[in-house]
Parts: sequence; structure tokens; C-alpha cells
Amino acid sequence: MIEQIKDQFPQAEDICYLNHAAVSPWPKCTSEAVSSFAHENLVRGAQHYPKWLKEEQALRENLRQIINAESTNEIALAKNTSEALSIIAYGLEWKDGDEVIISNLEFPSNRIVWESLSQFGVKLIIADFQDEDPVQAISQHLTAKTKLVSISSVQYASGLCINLEALSKLCQNNKTLLCVDAIQSLGVIPFDQQKIQADFIVADGHKWLMAAEGLALLYVNKKQIDLLKLHQFGWHMVEEKGNYDKQSWEPAKNATRFECGSPNMLGIHALNASLGLILKVGVDNIYKQLQQRIQFLIEQLSTIDGIQFNSDITLPAKSGIVNFRLKNIDSGKLYQELMKNGVICAHRGGGIRFSPHFYTTEENLTKAVVQLKKLMTTLL
Repeated sequence: MIEQIKDQFPQAEDICYLNHAAVSPWPKCTSEAVSSFAHENLVRGAQHYPKWLKEEQALRENLRQIINAESTNEIALAKNTSEALSIIAYGLEWKDGDEVIISNLEFPSNRIVWESLSQFGVKLIIADFQDEDPVQAISQHLTAKTKLVSISSVQYASGLCINLEALSKLCQNNKTLLCVDAIQSLGVIPFDQQKIQADFIVADGHKWLMAAEGLALLYVNKKQIDLLKLHQFGWHMVEEKGNYDKQSWEPAKNATRFECGSPNMLGIHALNASLGLILKVGVDNIYKQLQQRIQFLIEQLSTIDGIQFNSDITLPAKSGIVNFRLKNIDSGKLYQELMKNGVICAHRGGGIRFSPHFYTTEENLTKAVVQLKKLMTTLL
């Protein structure tokens, strides 16, 4: 199957794209879906809007499948991960003294929103993952005051993977809510909500899901849908959508109650095309391929004298992120030179972050490492 979709990624030959943990290139099918939608708008306008609504429903079903949720009733569409987290944070009922636990490795999106709750007397607890198993680190801070744990399934800088099933059991035993930011794993690492039983799951579509910025998954467990307070209101979040003459209204009984206005139809067409490709290939197959690519990349990087890995390369199961630094070379300057020379990567967590996808060829990975070695000689 993977061999059959090589033509979906016709990237320029003068780049090595290793930045999927930031913003991913689109596959060909997604580009074509957006082009077709744009042309339809040009010549037909919204003549076929009912067809667009079917595309929206298809997306909700694909999102349900990618996380193995029970129902599309639990699936909402947000603008981005930060908005989704804000809907959760400001939908929950807080009281003075409540606590939220995150890690010391989180991306700002999963820190700032919880810090903002200090106005309600909520205390933010930071678990240190540096030298300890993540679940064990969180367990040390769990108390009767812990209302919620919010954690990234994969940490953005180091690529550290979290054992979500173990963390979920820990939270359930403590009667603590679990919020998972899955933006760095959805699409490349299998995710099974039936086993994890998270209360909330958020993930934007522009990283490993290979779609456009501006559209994100917001999963709300059916047990929590009625409990989250609403702070955004409009025509789309009501139970009787389309009945514009009715003067009374009530919030939708499903997760669309968190979507106040018109859907992002352009983003919907893009994300649904990308998800269709991912589900066709199969996340299990993508994960196996990615593991091979990451292992190959680590082996190539390990041939460099003075390399120091910020990612734990000894773990048997890895994410798509490898972070490293080179002895006596400033990582910021190295990043700038890599980018100038067509190695598309990121400067994160004090080092260089390479993040290939399952379709990235070994040839491309080798080219990137060869270029890295060349630049070393000029920067030393």
C-alpha cells in the first residue's frame, strides 16, 4: 500500500523536508481536493452546499475512526488546538484550590491556557519529566485537589511518548479528568480511545495529519458534553440547525454545541482528503514505516562525532521526532544554515529537531545528514 502512494508526495528535489512536527506538506490528493473546491466556488458558488455538508459529516466520521471514538456525536471541529483547549478550560466548573497538572516539557498552548485559570484560584502543578517516567512523575502530584491532567501524547521538542493507557488508569483511580493533546501523534501513532478513555482529546490537522492550518479536532467524551459551560453562541451550535425562523433555541445535544458559527469548509475538504489517505494506508502501517525511518535516521546521525541526542533514542517505540545538538556548535546558527541549504527542520528544546514522516525516503534522510556533516566543517 505504501509503495502505491509514492506519487502523493512530489516534493521539490532541492529540499529534505524534516519538519512535520511543525507544519506538514500536503499530499497530492489534498492539494487536488482544495483546488477542486476552489474551482467549484469560482464557477458554481454554493450551489452544491448539501454536498459540502456530506463532506463535513465524512470528516467527522474519519476523525472518529482515527481516535476510535464511540460516536461522531463526541466530535467537534475547532479552529486550532489552542481554541479547543480554551473551550475545555473555560467550560469546566472551577473552585478555589483546584489543581491542574501538566509537564515541564509542554508546548505553550498546553501551558498558557491553564495558567490563565489562576484568576479562579486554580493552581498549576508542573510535573518534571526530565529524569523520570512521565506517568510516575505525574502520580507524585496527584491529590484530592487534582481536577485535571492535561498532557501531550508526544512532547513537541524531545519526541517523548506518554503511556496514555497507564496515565488514564491513574487519573480514573483518582477521579481526575484527562485531557490529551494528540497533535504530535495523530496520524502516525495508533490511538485507541476505547482503551485510553480520555475525557478530552485535541489535535490540529496541520502536522502529522498533513492538512491545512485552521481546523482541529475537539473530542469531548459523552459524559462531559453536558457539563462543559458554553461561552460562544450562534446559529450553528443549536439543536435545530437550519430552522432560522424559530425564536427559541437550545444547545445541540452533541459536540457541535461547541461550534458557534459557520464551518471552515475549505479546511474540511483539505483535512478530509488527508485523513482519507491516512486511513487508506492504515495508521498501523504508517507507524511501522515511521519506526523504520526514525531508526535509520538515528543510525545515520550516530556516525557524527560529538553528536548529543536530546531525544531518548534507547526507547523501543519512538515518535517521529529526533532532537540533537552538536558539540561546540551553536544550534541556532546550525538551524539557520540547514534551512538555507534546503534541510527543512526546526530549532526546539535547545537542539535541532528532525521530524520525517512515513513517506520520507532513506535517500532524503541520507542527503540531510550529508548536508549536516558539510555544514559542521564551516561552523566549527
